[in-house]
Amino acid sequence: MATTLSLLKPPILPPKSPYFHSKLQNITTPTKLNSSSNSKTTDKLILKQTRHQLQSVSIPLTAIALTFYLDAKAIGGEFGILEGRSFALVHPIVMSGLFVYTLWAGYLGWQWRRVRTIQNEINELKKQVKPVPVTPEGTPLPDAQPSSPVEIKIQQLTEERKELIKGSYKDRHFNAGSILLGFGVFVAVGGGINTWFRTGKLFPGPHLFAGAAITILWAAAAALVPAMQKGSETARNLHIALNALNVVLFCWQIPTGIDIVFKVFEFTKWP
Repeated sequence: MATTLSLLKPPILPPKSPYFHSKLQNITTPTKLNSSSNSKTTDKLILKQTRHQLQSVSIPLTAIALTFYLDAKAIGGEFGILEGRSFALVHPIVMSGLFVYTLWAGYLGWQWRRVRTIQNEINELKKQVKPVPVTPEGTPLPDAQPSSPVEIKIQQLTEERKELIKGSYKDRHFNAGSILLGFGVFVAVGGGINTWFRTGKLFPGPHLFAGAAITILWAAAAALVPAMQKGSETARNLHIALNALNVVLFCWQIPTGIDIVFKVFEFTKWP
């Protein structure tokens, strides 16, 4: 409190009123009612300005002091469970699950793509089907050939499409992507914060940069969804490419993540 007050500049006082001058010269002189009212108003103004300056200076000083305090705590190792082994292992455990979940979301997306593309295959095959000769009544001729291989293929694809539609892959893929984006960004940022809790700094390297790139790719792939819903094939292909690159980075990040887990066990304690 003393440090804060010492940094304050003297408040800018309003000009002295004639009342103050006369009061200093003759304190025993009776004052009028309007002079007493002006004195109270001036005192309130001075108090208000002083309080405003105290607030304007104390808030940034408090923020600066809190920053140095937290930094000292991080370096000194006094965050308790937040820098313990239990909290440090949350990031690698959850990210391992998210890696598997990423593959699952990709499978759902590919199945939804199959639902859309299989109809195009059926339409192309229908163009190859030759008209079947019929009688004037509209029934096939007795000597007409049975279903051709193309027609059999159309039937197979039609049945396959019906089964794929029952799987509701579109909604499942959308939900999986939303969960992956939300938890992924949260845990990715949380991993960096946990490192700061334990060491007081971050370590630039492959794991940190790959993790940042994965987080960006999650957001970029999600940003393409509105264009995909409008039927943009370019957006769909770019969405697939970004997520494929995401999986590659995720795989490449696993060895460096395992090394960090070993260091966690070496330099931290339970809990």
